[in-house]
Amino acid sequence: MESTVFIVDDSRTVRASIEYTLKKAGYRVESASDGSEGLETLKNLQKKGQKPAMIITDINMPKVDGLEFLKQVKAEKDFKFIPVLVLTTESEPHMKEKGKKGGAAGWLVKPFEPEQLVNVVKKFVR
Repeated sequence: MESTVFIVDDSRTVRASIEYTLKKAGYRVESASDGSEGLETLKNLQKKGQKPAMIITDINMPKVDGLEFLKQVKAEKDFKFIPVLVLTTESEPHMKEKGKKGGAAGWLVKPFEPEQLVNVVKKFVR
């Protein structure tokens, strides 16, 4: 069975690009357009007995931003051990530190190279 990667990004274009890249590499992909929808989708997956192997989230999103999304994911006992990769335009060290303190497993700055993204995902998802 293929592993699922869950993408949370408010840009439809970025979601499509990540989805294309990861599906081509053999992963199943679920997605949400902001942190609020992301939390709801995770709860729905949980009800079905499903859990993503990894989460990729943006930081700058409406409703619930990526840092708050990360905080809420890590607060849930069923999700706290899922690795979360931050994929964002933010490159400031203080933002990376906030992500690290929030539980992010990694940080990539947009735009991303497809090969680089796949290599990072492979490190966390076997």
